[in-house]
Amino acid sequence: MEYMNLNNGVEMPMAGIGTFRLTPDEAEYSVLSALQCGCRLVDTANAYMNEKAVGRAIKKSGVDRKDIFLETKLWPSFYEQADAVDKTLRRLDTDFIDLLLIHQPAGNYITGYKLMEKAYREGKVRAIGLSNFTAEQIREILDVCEVRPVVLQTEVHPYAQEKALKAFLAGEGIVIQAWYPLGHGDRTLIREPLFAELGRKYGKSSAQIILRWHIQDGNIVIPGSKNPDHIRDNLNLFDFSLADEEMARISTMDQEKRYYHSTPEMLRRYAEMVPPVDEQK
Repeated sequence: MEYMNLNNGVEMPMAGIGTFRLTPDEAEYSVLSALQCGCRLVDTANAYMNEKAVGRAIKKSGVDRKDIFLETKLWPSFYEQADAVDKTLRRLDTDFIDLLLIHQPAGNYITGYKLMEKAYREGKVRAIGLSNFTAEQIREILDVCEVRPVVLQTEVHPYAQEKALKAFLAGEGIVIQAWYPLGHGDRTLIREPLFAELGRKYGKSSAQIILRWHIQDGNIVIPGSKNPDHIRDNLNLFDFSLADEEMARISTMDQEKRYYHSTPEMLRRYAEMVPPVDEQK
């Protein structure tokens, strides 16, 4: 495993497992499988409705909690709830969260960020960051924050490399964490001939080539899967390296093509939506 040294000195694994769109049973099984394969980074969120399941998987794994990097995200309708972090800790059945993110730039996200800063100072959270924020919205946080964000979780893949955003973040000491690291479920990206060519050279799948590109480009990755073989393969990225010329070829694939497009109407609905987190299994 390779690690990223965050701007507050915390080390974060560069590859892990995401649990977006996994049911509680699927999340528990997938996270347990990942931890048994040596994975030590797990990503979830209030809105995924599987935090309790993730907590169970961590307990069942037998892996010491301090050796697992656990990440979750606050949902907008909870930003103004003083006990939102404590409730999240209880759902996860843990004493601390390694990385807590503002999930969406919706609602009163400044208040949400201040809530995370308080949790950070109290030792309940080891690092804080943002998800789905634009450069302009990140600057708004930087203008008022006392604890700097360490990570921006956002859509990044070879079709949408976010080069300008990454340059801005690098100047602020903020790291990219990629969701949709393999592109959309339409599998257009993963079928690109270049990845098959490089896969034959290195004895890897196209998915592994893409994930290795991410890591060498400085992106932390959290691909999700319910398949134990895919979970294992998504972590088997550290026994080879792409050559500079190969990295450059992938760089030319950038189309600034995002699959997720936020709108003011979507953000308004996010702020109003209250996930029934207390009803999760």
